[in-house]
This record gives sequence, C-alpha cells and structure tokens, in this order.
Amino acid sequence: MPSLVIVGTQWGDEGKGKIIDYLAKSANMVVRGQGGNNAGHTVVVGDKKYALHLIPSGVLYNNTVNIVGNGVVLDPEGFLSEVESLQKDGVDISNIYISERAHIVFPYHKEIDALSETKRGEKQIGTTKKGICPCYMDKIERTGIRACDLLEKELFIEKLSEQIDKKNEIIEKIYKAEKLNKEQIITQYLEYAEKLKPFIKDTTVLVYEALCRGDKVLFEGAQGTLLDVDLGTYPYVTSSHPTSGGFTIGAGVGPTMIDEVLGIVKAYTTRVGKGPFVTELDNEIGERIRIAGHEFGTTTGRPRRCGWLDTVIVKFAVRTNGITGLSLMLLDVLTGFETIKICTHYEYQGEIIEHFPASLNKLEKCKPVYKEFKGWTEDISKCETFEDLPKEAKEYILAIEELVGVPVKIISVGPKRTQTIIRENIF
Repeated sequence: MPSLVIVGTQWGDEGKGKIIDYLAKSANMVVRGQGGNNAGHTVVVGDKKYALHLIPSGVLYNNTVNIVGNGVVLDPEGFLSEVESLQKDGVDISNIYISERAHIVFPYHKEIDALSETKRGEKQIGTTKKGICPCYMDKIERTGIRACDLLEKELFIEKLSEQIDKKNEIIEKIYKAEKLNKEQIITQYLEYAEKLKPFIKDTTVLVYEALCRGDKVLFEGAQGTLLDVDLGTYPYVTSSHPTSGGFTIGAGVGPTMIDEVLGIVKAYTTRVGKGPFVTELDNEIGERIRIAGHEFGTTTGRPRRCGWLDTVIVKFAVRTNGITGLSLMLLDVLTGFETIKICTHYEYQGEIIEHFPASLNKLEKCKPVYKEFKGWTEDISKCETFEDLPKEAKEYILAIEELVGVPVKIISVGPKRTQTIIRENIF
C-alpha cells in the first residue's frame, strides 16, 4: 500500500501546496482529511497561480482522483466557487468526490464565528471567521448536518430548520445581533444540494479500495502541527487535527495503511494570528523575510509574522507525526543574508528547554538559543541537484538534518514545479 501523508511541521503556510502538487503527478488519488476553507494551498503551474481551499491539489492532474474526506467541514458556497473557477480554466472536475460523512458549514456558523471573535475583544484568537469552529462544535454536540443529509430533501429541511431556529436564538439573545433569514437559507442550500449531489460518495470505500489495489494515495495535510487542537499552541489553534494521526479518522483509514510521513518545513518560521512565537523577528530582518517570501496569507491576505527557523518546533512535529522525511521549502528566500540563524533550544529562566512546552505562559517567557551559519549570495533558483547548491546552503541543510534527526529528502528553491530538488524518491 504505497501511501504518503504530507503534514505541516510549523504553524501552517509551509508550502505544502507546491509539494502536494509536485507529488500528485505520481499519485492515483489525493485525499484531504481535515479542516475547511480556512486553509489554503497556492500552486503555480507555468505562469498560472491556483489558490485552492477545499479541493485537493491533485485536481490539476486529469487522471488523479480527489477526495474531500469525512474529517473536512465543507462550505458549499466555497466549494462550488472553486469548481466554477477551475472549470473556467479548463480543469477537469469529474474526479472530485465529497465524503457523505463530511459536515456542512452554514451561514449561522459563519455569523456565530464572527460574533464570538468580536466579543473576545483583546483576547481574539485570529479565526478566519469562515464558520469552521462552530461547525465542528455542532459535530461534537451531535447536532451537525452532513453531506448525506443533503440527499434526503424532507429530512434535510427538517434538520436545517431546527438548527436555524436554535442558532437564531443564540444570535439574538447572547450576541444581541439580528437573526438570520430562515427561508432564504433553506432555499439557498436546497440549490447547493442539487449541485453537490454528483460529488457525494462513500469516500471511505474509495480510499480503502485504492489502497488495497496498490494505488498511490497521497494524503494532503492542511494547516500545521502547531495548529492541532490537541497538540498545538492551544487556544491559538484550528478546530481539527492537521497531523498524521488525523488522517486515520478524517479519511477513514486505519493507521497501518500509512507508509510514509513527509513533513513540510519552511527554511525559516512564520505564523499568522496571535500567540507566543519564540524566534519572531519584529524588525528589519523579519520584514525582509516577509517581503522576499511573499508572506501573506492565502486565505486571509494577512501579513505573516516571520522569524528564524525553530528546530524545537520541527523536532516536536517529527515526534508527534512519526515523520520519516522532510521537504525544505523557500530556501531561496534566505539568499543574500550575511548570517543565518537556527534556534536549537529554548532558555527558560536559566534552564535549557529541548522539548516544546504545552504552557503558553511558559512559552511566552522562553528565549531562543541560536546557532549561527554563514549565508550565501549566489542565486540558487536554478539549482537542480544538492551538489549544485552553494557550500553554505548545503551546510545549512545538513545542520537541520542533524538537529531534527530525519533526512531532508526534497528541497524547494522557487515556487515553480521545476524549482524542486529531489534527493530521495519517496512516492
């Protein structure tokens, strides 16, 4: 069963979209297993840039089956908008399937998401306000509405009507806001239901049968390890499990069906939103990295916070995901720096910290312990092999391998598919 899981090792935005797209050319199936359209993958094909939020990146290959798994919360408006955009570009959308068990995002989820975030005031988490958390809340509360419900009109209307009444009560009484129009929502979602019907399948069967046939199945991660609701920098996290274990439930497969786990790591560190960030560079260097790396959110457009590479984080991701190899992204962004730093440990009140702490209060007080490396000035965007890289860039990569304990199997030296160095074939 040649299967590969791709996960982010930091706070997301590591460049997973490019590597998923690159490896998808060898895949028979690409599976998304968690999150919603709060995530975003940017894929560059020639001079064309695609921003995908719900549809797996394998859609850009005609013979690849693309699965939106049961762990995903699906916004019909967002999904259908992506489908329409892809069709306009001549992309075949016939191989896209939505799990019948996937939960559906409704307008009341988005409204409550926005109202709740506003009410937090200075303690805002930084949600994208796309209704992801409230949808997962309904799922855990066991009042959610799933894709399979869309296929049964009368039952769907009954469930949706009940939920709108309940949520309007919350909107009016708790948040003192104007209630939503029930009839308008029902009419709109009945239209969505008709358009979504051809895509809805029991995807757990499709994935299982593909693995049993020996097909190459690529599990596409969204967000990153430090946004995992259990393992991340809680409460500044997402509402799902963007870790390798999340796929065993979110795609409906057993853990023994996962062969390899590839961790995507940016050559530096970024995050969006609030929360402690030990290696953050709130200075000219951080701004230089931000501009060179185009560090603005695919989904939100928000400028990302930037800092030196933090291997305390990456080691944590390696351990919790069972990562077998790394893909080092955006190495070209570091070109031109006289000195480059890697955080090897933290210092907390005079004590050396090697493992990423759970307490944000403790993390807030940690200071980075750096190892310095000489930078390089040569343009590496045309390098095709590891040997082509400048001596200093190679030393930087080898140091990362030594610090985190797993090999760097792929190196990205630019946004295009062709700007990818493969040190070891993994799929």
